[in-house]
Amino acid sequence: MNPYLQFASEYARLARAGKSYPLGGLAADPPPPRPADAPKALIFSPHPDDECLTGGLALRLHREAGMRVINVAVTLGSRRARQAERLVELENACRYLGFGLLTTGPRGLENINVRARQAGPAGWSAAVGVIADRLARERPRVIFFPHERDGNGTHIGTHYLVLEALQRQPPEFECYTVETEYWGAMDTPNLMVESSTAEVADLMAATSFHAGEVRRNPYHLRLPAWLQDNVRRGGELVGGQGGAAPDYDFATLYRLRRWRAGAGESFFAGGRLLASADAPAELFPAW
Repeated sequence: MNPYLQFASEYARLARAGKSYPLGGLAADPPPPRPADAPKALIFSPHPDDECLTGGLALRLHREAGMRVINVAVTLGSRRARQAERLVELENACRYLGFGLLTTGPRGLENINVRARQAGPAGWSAAVGVIADRLARERPRVIFFPHERDGNGTHIGTHYLVLEALQRQPPEFECYTVETEYWGAMDTPNLMVESSTAEVADLMAATSFHAGEVRRNPYHLRLPAWLQDNVRRGGELVGGQGGAAPDYDFATLYRLRRWRAGAGESFFAGGRLLASADAPAELFPAW
């Protein structure tokens, strides 16, 4: 008998069983208080749910480094009839994870994509101004936003939106930039961050609050498989080709750089692996 038949069958069984689990409605402990001068991390999420799906490192910064993690809802989705409902789902998901939340307007920003960037420069410039204002007001140490080939039009649009907002900051503005991936894999990630089983369970639970989305596509249940596959990719792309993959169950891949003097720059060679036993704050020392 092929022993891998049972192995694959268990994956399928668990995915089917997960469809009966509750969507949202789960209680979480309130986050510990943060001092007013605690460093901030801003997540520029293209859609409600991206704060959960790519949030492995952000969650660890919140829990282990004492950072104030704030999700900036760039859009509330393209279906106007769902935007108010998606905002409520987002509020509940962020509350579950202990993240703060900033919006970009009653309906979020709209038409955040490369096509609108090229065809409607006035509207695009206004949207860049909204994000530039958030950066100037919050003065984050770390920002998260999608990479330039993230496979979804709004994700790619958000990349350029944030990049242009950074370019509007004064020369003395500095932060660390963490580019994320979900719909399209990065060719050149340089950071792999391990997540514990408990952290993955919390990210799944938080994603389940986005009930209207996961009812049509239960990607909260597929999150562990994606995080496992990241260990495979990261072992080669971040750890180095031909080397042994780290003994992680789950991980997320990122591209870490630094914004300084009006431009992005690499500040370390090769790739970095952040295990669960490592302190995530060490990635982002104060300047």
